Amino acid sequence: MKKHHPQIYSRRRFIGTTATGMAGIAMIPSLTSCAKPAANSEITLGFIGLGRQAMFLMNGFINIEGVKVVAGCDVYGRKRTRFENRVNEFYSEAEQKVEVKTYEKYSELLARRDIDAVVVATPDHWHALIAIAACKAGKDVYLEKPMTFTIKEGQELVKTVRSTNRVLGIGSQQRSDPNFQHAVNMVQGGALGQLERINAYVGAPPTPYNLPEEVLPEDLNWDLWLGPLPGDIHYNKELNPPITLDPPQDEQIWGGWRWYKEMGGGFTTDWGAHMFDIAQWGMGMDGNGPVEAAPIGDGTEYMSFRYKNGVIMTSEPFNEQFTKGVKFLGDKGWIEISREHHLASDDSLLPSQPEAEDEKVPYETKSSHHQNFIDAVRNRVDPVVPVETGHSSCTVCTLGNIACELGHPIQWDPSTQTFVNDIDGAAAALLHYKYRDPYSL
Repeated sequence: MKKHHPQIYSRRRFIGTTATGMAGIAMIPSLTSCAKPAANSEITLGFIGLGRQAMFLMNGFINIEGVKVVAGCDVYGRKRTRFENRVNEFYSEAEQKVEVKTYEKYSELLARRDIDAVVVATPDHWHALIAIAACKAGKDVYLEKPMTFTIKEGQELVKTVRSTNRVLGIGSQQRSDPNFQHAVNMVQGGALGQLERINAYVGAPPTPYNLPEEVLPEDLNWDLWLGPLPGDIHYNKELNPPITLDPPQDEQIWGGWRWYKEMGGGFTTDWGAHMFDIAQWGMGMDGNGPVEAAPIGDGTEYMSFRYKNGVIMTSEPFNEQFTKGVKFLGDKGWIEISREHHLASDDSLLPSQPEAEDEKVPYETKSSHHQNFIDAVRNRVDPVVPVETGHSSCTVCTLGNIACELGHPIQWDPSTQTFVNDIDGAAAALLHYKYRDPYSL
């Protein structure tokens, strides 16, 4: 069976690594024991949502020793067939006999008692409902970022994970990347002096849905794709990019639902769930959050966040290339980190690693983060990104979008997860939205 191998990158340039070693301050958080260990060392996985991201994740998980992928679920028939074909091809080449089944409804997959854990890679508006159902069905969950579509959904998912004693990990792979870990270690270790400011560039907030209506593919269940969203949202192929099986042709773009406020959080949640996540980690704000979020200008491009410790984080770019990444600035220096580069005000702040050839492996497929989740399932402990961290990182993203939607600063109490001085209740009204019947949180 072909495995991906770790790699080491130059001091100034990298794409990411599969190395699992973690040293220094930025390590796995305090772990919470969960009830009922896995029945045996083999972990059986089901995938819910079989689009572009799921294909990357499947390629990562299926290569982990002791993991078997046995089921998939999607509302698009062609994606179910693609999944079956690729999983069967993998096991055939590996000379393993594994039966793979696919489903249109996730409830049928969750009903299988032989599945230990599920990987959820659906559009964001389905994350909470499926993850909560999976926990209640006794499954552990690897959930794509951002954790949920609304703050209220995140609050409910945290409660469910802890009340059911399930393992839930978030797809924030940068937490398992030694280069991001190094940057966080430098910040938390005081190498930059007093942290004063952060530029975490992620891109713009969502815009209103304005794509024209198009003819539905005959094998796409659009009503089920919408789920709890309003039923009057019409189909456009950019929302659920088409694929072909003969000849094989994968999605040419990421699902466009993420760019529109009716269905997603724009770049704010799509990349903020990565870069704001690293920023909060560096500040020691996991499970915490800002006390104020505000639009910069008219709220169509950038936003700012103020923390109780006085640090200001903005989503403004830190270079002319508009690189998505994080720049930490202290009174003694700065450090800048992205998936493509690592820069600092002084070479002593950079990781000292020798040159190596880049391995051409998609960032989403690198296996250290996936291995961490599987190890957590086996050992019944929290993974490197537990549910509370996923929720706090998702919350800061959503707060930014709410401030931009309202067009003015909003105050937030992260200890109670409630708005402060929200006289007219406009901010609180955006904590959630009304699901259409028969869906309920």
